[in-house]
Amino acid sequence: MKFFIVTCLKEYQDEVYRIFKQANIHVFSATDVIGFKDSQTPNLLEDWFASGDEKFDSLFIFSFALDENAGNAMELINGYNEKRKTGFPLRAFIVPVEKSSY
Repeated sequence: MKFFIVTCLKEYQDEVYRIFKQANIHVFSATDVIGFKDSQTPNLLEDWFASGDEKFDSLFIFSFALDENAGNAMELINGYNEKRKTGFPLRAFIVPVEKSSY
């Protein structure tokens, strides 16, 4: 099992939902996020949001998914970003789940 996470601008939510469906991830959660970036603070996630002291309405979408489905979703996200090449790419992460209560 993997914890699959995507962050995106709200404008891209329908695209992310479509990608989840294509990857056979049918159960997921989403929450609103306001992204900030203070360009003066060094950060490992430096490119998470655009530069400047701006705010961006974003989404944090996540699911506990089968390994194969999370991998397929990551490939679809990478393909989406390669085709669109916007200043606000979809950000995706796969985190291993070591244990669960179910």
